[in-house]
Amino acid sequence: MAGSVLSIKDLHVSIEGKEILKGLDLEIKGGEFHAIMGPNGTGKSTLSSAVMGHPKYEVTQGSITLDGKNVLEMGVDERARAGLFLAMQYPSEINGVTNADFLRSAINSRRAEGDEISLMKFIKTMDKKMDFLEMDPDMAQRYLNEGFSGGEKKRNEILQMMLIEPKIAILDEIDSGLDIDALKVVSKGINAMRGENFGCILITHYQRLLDYITPDYVHVMMQGKVVKSGGPELAQRLEAEGYDWIKHELGIEDETVGQEA
Repeated sequence: MAGSVLSIKDLHVSIEGKEILKGLDLEIKGGEFHAIMGPNGTGKSTLSSAVMGHPKYEVTQGSITLDGKNVLEMGVDERARAGLFLAMQYPSEINGVTNADFLRSAINSRRAEGDEISLMKFIKTMDKKMDFLEMDPDMAQRYLNEGFSGGEKKRNEILQMMLIEPKIAILDEIDSGLDIDALKVVSKGINAMRGENFGCILITHYQRLLDYITPDYVHVMMQGKVVKSGGPELAQRLEAEGYDWIKHELGIEDETVGQEA
């Protein structure tokens, strides 16, 4: 069975009347890992929010499709049920909802009525994934992200992804705030998802994440669009030389597209 395809064409996105994305094109297929890099304020997080349907971001032009279906016509919950997943930079804390209850509800929301995962199967699967991610078993009964350290929140995002098994995942700076041990564990979880039925967008500032997760493609964003693409060697050059050589190559004098939300 062929994997899914997320297709983004000529995407323009504004926030409070200010255009952030200015004609972005990107296609992610199942089995592919794409890394997106670029200076601050270029629209990387805007891209992830727009794909997932954050109401603050207005799509003024272009299209987003998943397997040929118009994502822009879907609500946020519909996008998630269709197979899109976003691991956020700053996961929300939800008092009164245990991690286990949230995870089971998330899994069942993508299943047909009457095909909900049984409690015993869910517990067995969750325990196995938590052990793989070296997570404290007590985290299952704690309120969602409440009191979690930065590293625990990021592991919990990967746990959600591994249990939900989305078609396309967007990981927005999943490496931020992680020490080297936590980074290795999070990377192990992401790599475990590799397969033709899973595509991934890794938004990151740093080569260090890509030392553990080798992308198939690396894209550089500037001025609200993808300006350069290549393989893993592109990320290595960015780490060594920064972005000035790309700006010079493209004749970009100043990278100021506004602050990302």
